Amino acid sequence: MTEEDDFDFDALRGGAQDTRVRDTRAWVLHPDIWKSGGNARKPDLALEEAEALGHALPGLEVLGGTVVRLPKVHPGKLFGKGKIAELKAQFAGSDIELVLIDGPVSPVQQRNLEKEWGVKILDRTGLILEIFSDRAATREGVLQVEMAALSYQRTRLVRAWTHLERQRGGLGFVGGPGETQIEADRRAIDTQLVRLRRQLEKVAKTRTLHRAARAKVPFPIVALVGYTNAGKSTLFNTLTGAEVMAKDMLFATLDPTMRRIALPGGGPEVILSDTVGFISDLPTELVAAFRATLEEVLSADVICHVRDISHPETEAQKADVEAILDSLKVGADVPRIEIWNKIDLMDPEERAALITRAERTEDVYALSAITGEGMQALVDRLGEMLTGDARVEQIDLPYAEGRKRAWLHEHGLIENEDKGEEGYRLTLRWTARQRAEFDALT
Repeated sequence: MTEEDDFDFDALRGGAQDTRVRDTRAWVLHPDIWKSGGNARKPDLALEEAEALGHALPGLEVLGGTVVRLPKVHPGKLFGKGKIAELKAQFAGSDIELVLIDGPVSPVQQRNLEKEWGVKILDRTGLILEIFSDRAATREGVLQVEMAALSYQRTRLVRAWTHLERQRGGLGFVGGPGETQIEADRRAIDTQLVRLRRQLEKVAKTRTLHRAARAKVPFPIVALVGYTNAGKSTLFNTLTGAEVMAKDMLFATLDPTMRRIALPGGGPEVILSDTVGFISDLPTELVAAFRATLEEVLSADVICHVRDISHPETEAQKADVEAILDSLKVGADVPRIEIWNKIDLMDPEERAALITRAERTEDVYALSAITGEGMQALVDRLGEMLTGDARVEQIDLPYAEGRKRAWLHEHGLIENEDKGEEGYRLTLRWTARQRAEFDALT
């Protein structure tokens, strides 16, 4: 097979899902690039997270990983000659077929390293795309993955493959004489992206209709957000009795899951939303592609930030989540609760100290979604936040206002109803938000 034949454009156009490798022996490299002031994350923990990403992709046998300390990045091959030779011998001895590099790798670096080592290279963005491709379950999720994958591949056409630099003769309708193969491939990707955007717009319209339908029954929205593998889905399952995929695995949840529930203990009815987990250094094309999966966060009445409080870098993970929320323009006016999850993984003395700290901090709750310890205090607080301003009022409603009366019954706001000569006298228990929604009815 020639180098020109080696490029599978059908696979490229199909996105990450079609190029996913199976049953492949893989090794993870974390380039620890020295920066003034030091790195925010400990390299060993960063490598551990990168290996967990590899384990999250079916078909990979991740044999281990290495932290590679770099005083500087080598433009052509990322690593220096000595380190490249050392790693080549290691990969050959272990029959490594795929190397996962935990960071950005340019097309030129990827090509050169693949030639040096005789293995396939996948960088952090490519790996996350592969995982998202494997996890996407809804039509919207699949389309977003395909768009993100194509956008990523488009940036890698430049000098990624030598055959793309050859000239091709045009047939008029596919490009004029002298058009390079790289231009034709890029144009084909752009055509594919336009088609996917149109399909995604149709799906988005359906979501808009669903949101409009929910607006007619506007139960408060409680959105669970947090770093990937923080325990959001386990907490969601505990509160709803649902069976959302909840595993000790990065990105176990991709597509948003929503349930209408009554909070335990006689609490109000709410819509609880489980969202995709955040992660450090999330590629910008993925933030844009998956913004729609976080729409419920933008319209939430309460945001619950779920943290794995047992993780050694829980503070850094918190900062990553807050940075993404800020990028989504989630206003400071949206009430937030911080949930310190997984206290069951801590030793008794440390757990007791943590619970004491949480009790002394406003809207912070230490709990275990697995054992249920500390859950009741969270549920009580949610109920208080969502109905705390409810008040009892009496209003007179003419008989002609049947639509408004039906709306009040639909929302369960009527505590007493008396008929008069000209209409109804209603005793209502409602919040300021419900009153405003009622007043907006025509």
